[in-house]
Amino acid sequence: PTDASDAAQAQARSLPAPVTDVARLCVCDLLVAQCDTNCCCDPDCSPEDFSLFTTCSVPVVTGDSHLCSQKAAVYSLDVEANPPEMIFKLIDQVNPSIFCIHATNYKQALYLRSPEMPTPENFDELLNKFGSSAFSAEPESWNVDTEVPNPPDANETYRYEYGVPIQTEDAFLRLPSPVVSSWCSDANPAGFLVNQATKCIRPVSVENCDSIPALSMLFYTNSSILAVSEFVFQVNVSVQSIVVQSLNGMRTLLKGNDVLRLPVILDELCLNVVLGVSYHITYTDTGEITAAAAAFVLGAITREELSVQQSFQISFTQVNTKPVPLSGNPGYVVGLPVRAGFRPQEYPFPAEFVTDKHSQLTILHSTSSQDCLAAQGARAPVLFGYNMMSGCKLRITAAMECQPLAQTLLDVLKGQSFPEYVASFGNSQAQDVLDWVPITHLHISEQRVSASLQSSCQIPVSLGIEVKWTKYGSLVNPQARIVNVTATLTTTTLRQLPSGRERIIPVTSSVVFTDVSAPAEPGYKAWPTINIKLPFDFFYPFV
Repeated sequence: PTDASDAAQAQARSLPAPVTDVARLCVCDLLVAQCDTNCCCDPDCSPEDFSLFTTCSVPVVTGDSHLCSQKAAVYSLDVEANPPEMIFKLIDQVNPSIFCIHATNYKQALYLRSPEMPTPENFDELLNKFGSSAFSAEPESWNVDTEVPNPPDANETYRYEYGVPIQTEDAFLRLPSPVVSSWCSDANPAGFLVNQATKCIRPVSVENCDSIPALSMLFYTNSSILAVSEFVFQVNVSVQSIVVQSLNGMRTLLKGNDVLRLPVILDELCLNVVLGVSYHITYTDTGEITAAAAAFVLGAITREELSVQQSFQISFTQVNTKPVPLSGNPGYVVGLPVRAGFRPQEYPFPAEFVTDKHSQLTILHSTSSQDCLAAQGARAPVLFGYNMMSGCKLRITAAMECQPLAQTLLDVLKGQSFPEYVASFGNSQAQDVLDWVPITHLHISEQRVSASLQSSCQIPVSLGIEVKWTKYGSLVNPQARIVNVTATLTTTTLRQLPSGRERIIPVTSSVVFTDVSAPAEPGYKAWPTINIKLPFDFFYPFV
């Protein structure tokens, strides 16, 4: 105990001097050069005034209540004395909170400092101090061992994170965009994994079009991209394709894209002016850029044109993956295709789905001839939220066989490969198995087949798809989510036709979207229950 008290006294002596003297602090002293009633700490009050006091309005005066240990001025009245006297005591007050402040050694935080106004003399100094994107307000005395370099074997990992500007050897990858007005600003950096598409206007003139850097392909390909943030490996920007646009708007894809086409002035035209740039970045799952390509649209401007509109776009694709078109993020957007796929044979190993060529749910596409045999293979995508109906006519003769005819009609209605699953969200990924809804198949016959007609031919004549969806998420921004898909195949009995007779059968396909959202009900949050449990020796050795 003796050692502990000595250590506490030594620590108390090492603490800085208090900034506020509580003996001179009086919060109830409101009148100047006058005694405030019942204000025991008022220096303007005399013993005669104290004899008239009934109590001390402020019995204890302290400084900052967040400090762990501080001085406190205690005021009281001795009513037994004649006349009554004021008693003053200066004591050490201890804060029992475990989150108290041990010391306030940063004096600049105790008062408001007037900001330093920039002048021609101190402008450069203030610019160096506060001109960067981030600066520290801490005093320089707080920085300890800032000059010690990192050890050479420090295991630091550099990688790009979402939204971080893509760095190049000289600055960053530029994606011009309008800032305040519609004019192009080249100071807009392209963010990692941030798909962007911008359009802006740039002033031009035929006389100096070859001297404007932003009109040349070299401006967008001459800087190499850093593969990872703050590292030396670089990735060159290759030219993926070059499309030339004529003055009337017709576009032609050039076969050779290995030669840069720089702006050239010819008579009253300026050729090879950059009208659009589309970047495509390939990256790994560790945040490293492995390839970068740019597709250009070049055009010509005339002497009468004083400005030109440019369009810019950037997209990202992960290595060893195929880009899948999305139909929403996350919920479906009305008018976009419903995404569909198949379950692999080795399911659930690996646990993912395989999408078809277009990753869409399709139905029969109606043709002008209305011939089912001619419409075989023509499909139309099912658009979310749109009820659709299509059909065709089939001419049946007595020479047609039943089984080939039934299989042909089934291919017309379902297509060559009808999907097994539908994505519940517009951005459902193949590896997220629970985000895919299985398609339920039903079979309905228009006529009941009796025992005498069991040998009759059954052919499909209709396919009806019902998509049930619900509103998911917040009431402010609900997202469309598919919860059930049912495909109903309707067949009919085809009797044998007499020789030389024909019959025309209509074949239809339809899609219906049904909203099954439950009505919104108001909900009220319950008050949280705080269950505080501390270890039994939490206050040891004090208690």
